[in-house]
Amino acid sequence: MPATRRIAGTGLAILSGLAVAVQSRINGELGVRLHDGFAAAVISFGVGLLVLLVLVPAAPTGRRGLAALRRALASGSLRPWQCLGGVCGAFLVATQGLTIGTLGVAVFTVAVVAGQTGSGLAVDRAGVGPTGRQPLTAQRLAGAALTVVAVLLAVGDRLGEPDALVLAVLPLLAGVGIAWQQAVNGRVRAAADSALTATLVNFTVGTVTLLVAFAVDVAVRGWPAGSLPTEPWLYVGGPIGIVFIALAAAIVRFTGVLLLGLATIAGQIVGAVGLDMALPTAASHPGPTTLLGAALTLVAVLVAALAPQR
Repeated sequence: MPATRRIAGTGLAILSGLAVAVQSRINGELGVRLHDGFAAAVISFGVGLLVLLVLVPAAPTGRRGLAALRRALASGSLRPWQCLGGVCGAFLVATQGLTIGTLGVAVFTVAVVAGQTGSGLAVDRAGVGPTGRQPLTAQRLAGAALTVVAVLLAVGDRLGEPDALVLAVLPLLAGVGIAWQQAVNGRVRAAADSALTATLVNFTVGTVTLLVAFAVDVAVRGWPAGSLPTEPWLYVGGPIGIVFIALAAAIVRFTGVLLLGLATIAGQIVGAVGLDMALPTAASHPGPTTLLGAALTLVAVLVAALAPQR
């Protein structure tokens, strides 16, 4: 594939990573206000789904994509299980509301990164994404390893807190699911020839998953103690997620799953550090090592981006 497309896709993935960091802070704050991470996740995904239910039928590419998706499912060229990427997205959004109030955006991000990097290597090697099997070259492995080192350095001052590390298991598992989500969403986009349609599928599956989880949560713990906040910005996490999912589905065919994940990570780290510095919370402790780790993450992504594809 042309190097220019790969580099351009990498740049867009970095921007989408920045958006994910902002979404994480928004959904985390919404979870704190509601005292329920599942309720915050349902609201985030639900708002995004409502936006898509208006956009997709109104856009010619969306309507054509829905028709193409039906044909692909009927012919068997797209398997039903490949439409379930939204389950992983739902889990990620739920962990934002459940953990960021305690962990902070930066620690949340390093846990996601640890799962996402290893999973990206495995998914690329297995050929789950639309680009097929990708080689595990030394340069790609070096970029992935350097990313892990960088994010560990970025949040090294929090690694001595046992409670935070235990809670970080949830975003770690969410990170494992992100690579698979990006891969199968890329398959749906290829079948529908529409990133908007793939995003609608993702949000529909995710919203249904979260509604089931929320119903179980209410049955076990009761209705959320918090009330709905009045600030409009707390409800834009879903639309931000639309941008992230649509971009990922569109560019994964140019970048592969691993490079897409690494570039997204770079944006997440820079965004997380920036948010924790500009809008600190009780859980955020940015320092010089955090800045150094963020810079090293960008170097790691560049290493992987320039790696030969074969």
